[in-house]
Amino acid sequence: MQKILMVILFTSSICTTVSTWAGKDDHIIIQEAASNQVKVAEVKHLKDETAVTLKGTLLKHLNEDHYEFSDGTGVILLDIDDDLWKASHIKAGDKVQVVGEVDTHRYKPTDIEVVKIEKVMD
Repeated sequence: MQKILMVILFTSSICTTVSTWAGKDDHIIIQEAASNQVKVAEVKHLKDETAVTLKGTLLKHLNEDHYEFSDGTGVILLDIDDDLWKASHIKAGDKVQVVGEVDTHRYKPTDIEVVKIEKVMD
């Protein structure tokens, strides 16, 4: 009986840890970000995992999933997964709206983990 209890406790602790790592679902981020449109200059003052919407210009592709973005108040790095990027048909120089989460780091600049990107017209 004790072994079964130990297995149950161990399994539940692993499940709790995995769900903590996973973070919020994309649809939750999109809902929260809808009412939180910010400027790049404001992002550095926000908490990690804050859902945000940004509008501006995609400046350039830096490497792998990393892109440079500006809205006129500053420049920030966007982390856009390859599958999301390919589906968007967006290129450097396009005006875009980005929805994602603030991702703060200890030893590198804050960036945005993008969950949705779309081209916008002026």
